[in-house]
Amino acid sequence: MNNLLLIDALNLIRRIYAVNEPKGNKEQEAHIKASCLRVEQATRSLLRKTGATHAVAVFDGDKSWRYHFYPKYKISRQPMPEFLNQNLDKFSEAFANVGVKSFNPEHDEADDVIATLACKAAAANVNCTIVSTDKGFLPLINDAISVYDYFKKSIISIEDIKSRFSVTQSKLEMFWALSGDKTNDIPGVTGVGVKTAQELLAKHDDFESMLKDETVKPAAKAKLEAGASDYVTSLALVTLRRDIEIGFSLKDIRVV
Repeated sequence: MNNLLLIDALNLIRRIYAVNEPKGNKEQEAHIKASCLRVEQATRSLLRKTGATHAVAVFDGDKSWRYHFYPKYKISRQPMPEFLNQNLDKFSEAFANVGVKSFNPEHDEADDVIATLACKAAAANVNCTIVSTDKGFLPLINDAISVYDYFKKSIISIEDIKSRFSVTQSKLEMFWALSGDKTNDIPGVTGVGVKTAQELLAKHDDFESMLKDETVKPAAKAKLEAGASDYVTSLALVTLRRDIEIGFSLKDIRVV
């Protein structure tokens, strides 16, 4: 039975690097080396835990379609530390040391690449584990696709999603499109917060039915009507693409 391991490379690397990140330049090289060793150890552990037959560590390309579609996307996010950015090739070597290839798309975000690979694998009856703390992968979870938080050492369940967001998994993207996502500077509908979004989604399966619902308070209805275009924009931003051109097949990422 084939098992595919998909590592959100920068998600793993940046969280490991951030632990005891040095302030001075003299310690930077030693910290890079130590972080590479931790990434290598983490990857070895993940291969063992998942029994992966195939694996790939996916990095982010430069300025994906989201930045062009919505110029304010991630505009407030802190850039990657420059010294880390200059040494990413060493982390690719760390993955390679345990038989895992890296994939560096030119422009696509790792999230879209991983979503595409996971869905294609699932369609081919290949079980898949995504390693990331990024909530954007949660809508993908099904019998063939799991999401594993390496730092909490746990697989995220459908029950975890309901407990965390108070909406069903199938409505996560609509939830974020309504309430917004501050971590990625996705606007949502102005004036519609988390609680209102949860209340609306408890009763409705789509945006159109919210607008038609006579029981929705006039103030909330006005916000929905005024923010319809922002909802459409936000929904596009939070929905992972599953049709990215990858350029390699499963046999190319067999664990060696």
